[in-house]
This record gives sequence, C-alpha cells and structure tokens, in this order.
Amino acid sequence: MPSVPMAGAAIHYELIDQRPPWRRTSSEDVIVFHHGLGACGDVWRGWDRALAERHRLLRLDMRGHGQSAVPAGYEWSIDALVEDLDAVVNDVGLERFHLVGESIGGTAVLRYAARHPARVITLTVSNGAHRGAGIQNLGAWKQIIEDGGMTAWSAHMMNMRFHDGAIDDDQRRWYEAQQATCDAHCVLPAAAALLAADLTPELGRIIMPTLLLHPDGSPFIPVGVMGELNELLPDSRLRVVEHAKHGLPFSHARECSEALATLVSGFSTRPRRPR
Repeated sequence: MPSVPMAGAAIHYELIDQRPPWRRTSSEDVIVFHHGLGACGDVWRGWDRALAERHRLLRLDMRGHGQSAVPAGYEWSIDALVEDLDAVVNDVGLERFHLVGESIGGTAVLRYAARHPARVITLTVSNGAHRGAGIQNLGAWKQIIEDGGMTAWSAHMMNMRFHDGAIDDDQRRWYEAQQATCDAHCVLPAAAALLAADLTPELGRIIMPTLLLHPDGSPFIPVGVMGELNELLPDSRLRVVEHAKHGLPFSHARECSEALATLVSGFSTRPRRPR
C-alpha cells in the first residue's frame, strides 16, 4: 500500500482500479472512503461489486488502524482527520471526487465537505453524526480497555455493531480480530474528539448531493440525530436501514453500496432543494 507522511507517521491508503478500458474516461470517477473507530480500509471491500466497474476506489487506514501508525502524543481532533484525508487525496492527485465516511469518519467527511465544497462531487455519511452531544454509550470504554485490553473492547463492540446472524462466521472472526489490533491509545482520545465536535454552523456550506445511511438500531447514534442532520443539509436524503446496528457499512454492504451507486450515477440530474 502507498502512504503519505503526516505529523510523524505514515497514512496508508489503497487505490483500486478494476474498471475495464472502456470505462476509463473520467478524471472525476474516484470514490474516497474513510472508516470509523476500530475498523480499517478493508471494511469497505463489500462495496466493490456495485462500484468497481465504473469507479476507482480509494480507501485509507485512519491513524492507529490497519497499516497507519500514530505518533506518541498525537492530538486527536476532527480537524486532524480532515488534514490527513486532504493529504491522501492530494498525494493521489485528485481534484474532485465522491466522498464516503462512516462513524467518526462520517464526521470527518462532513467537515471536509464543508471546508472544500468545490472538491466533493457527492457526499455519503453512514452511521455518523454532526454533533457529539447526540452520541451515546461510550462511557464504558475506558474501564473495558483497562480491564481487558483491546481484545475485550473488540468483543464488546461486536455486540454493538451487529445483530446475531447479520454477518457470517468468517466475517465475524475477521472483524473482531482486526478491530482488536486498533492502537489502544487511539480509542479514547479519538472518541473524546468526536464527543466535542459540533459541525452545525458549517452544514450550510455542504451544498453537494448527500446520501445519509443510518441503521435503525445503532446504540451510539439515535436515528433522530441523523434526521436532524438531514433537515439541516441543503441537498440530502436519508435512508434508514432496518435490522442494522453500528456496523452498517459491513453488515449491509450490498444495500448501502447500491444506494451509493445510484447517487453517483444520477447526482447531476437530481433537483436541489432550496437552501
């Protein structure tokens, strides 16, 4: 995987191009993915089937996740995540692209779109929030990590992410194992940065067509928080996915990726709501 150096540590990313030659006609065909806490760029692989024929797919590993390191004393903030994302897309040489984020990655891409609206063609947020005050059930994390380390935290998170039977056994084993490899020094400060965030004043600048994907049963972000975001954005639509928890992009990859494929293929013809 290529990488870009930022603040003392490399941010790794992967650019996938599986398009047939006759599809390689646009310079604005890249979809950029930003995952959430405990995940890594590979959680988006289930989206390839619906998207890879027509689009290049750029997946990064957030600091302390996957192959991306985090330096000692790193100060977590949503702005820092935005700077890392900007470094990656600039390293690839992208001017405009479609942007997708989930959980804390969803908050990061919201701020990125507000700061760089001319660069983002469409925006998709899955199980994310624009303000930390609406996020629930993070209080136990510190004690869980102190008592049992990242293995215990990952086991706890699996119950928060997936209903029984939502993913198969191989997927469950892989997700739980890779989630446990997340840097233990990342989780609590990153969560604190998320809880402190409030993007409400910036939302009016997010003028591009936006898809909001949200589970009906996230233990962290109530549907009402995403409903509020939908009302505040100038051009958005909300899709609530039934029988899903906070692992929505992984457990419901087909449904979510097909919704994104519809958005990116038809965004230029969709009427905009009045601001």
